[in-house]
Amino acid sequence: MTYLFNILQDAFFAAIAGVGFASISNPPRQAYKYCALIAAIGHATRYVLTHNSYGEMNLIGASFIASLAVGVLTVFLAPRAKCPAETFSFPALLPMIPGMYAYRAVEALLGCLTHPEEARFNHYLYLLSYNGLTCTFIILGMVIGATVPIFLFKNTSFKATR
Repeated sequence: MTYLFNILQDAFFAAIAGVGFASISNPPRQAYKYCALIAAIGHATRYVLTHNSYGEMNLIGASFIASLAVGVLTVFLAPRAKCPAETFSFPALLPMIPGMYAYRAVEALLGCLTHPEEARFNHYLYLLSYNGLTCTFIILGMVIGATVPIFLFKNTSFKATR
């Protein structure tokens, strides 16, 4: 029961963030419910993949699969909402941006610059490379995962704009 509550809680807060990010770009009113739904499903997918009892997936792979789910949902819901698929995919992906890894990478970069002794410099360089590479590959996986369905289902994805 607690696991299901955690999934629903994660989806709820991702939906709120998705609507918040969507409101920045001023989409049509009917688009907000789709942004919330897609963000909730995408983030909940990543949560389930990283927190299950059958074998947890790493964050990079889980983010890629969740982004594929977001991409597929945006392609098939875009004609229904009469909006381009990007209207839903970008706000749905933004709650999955790995902000803590980016913050820790910048923090480690500053640690490298302010600690000239070799042992501490090597430690901060390790933190910089770990967090920076993790952040980079998560974002790269999200970009590829969200755009592949748009190219695979080209006819469906561009129906909304015709």
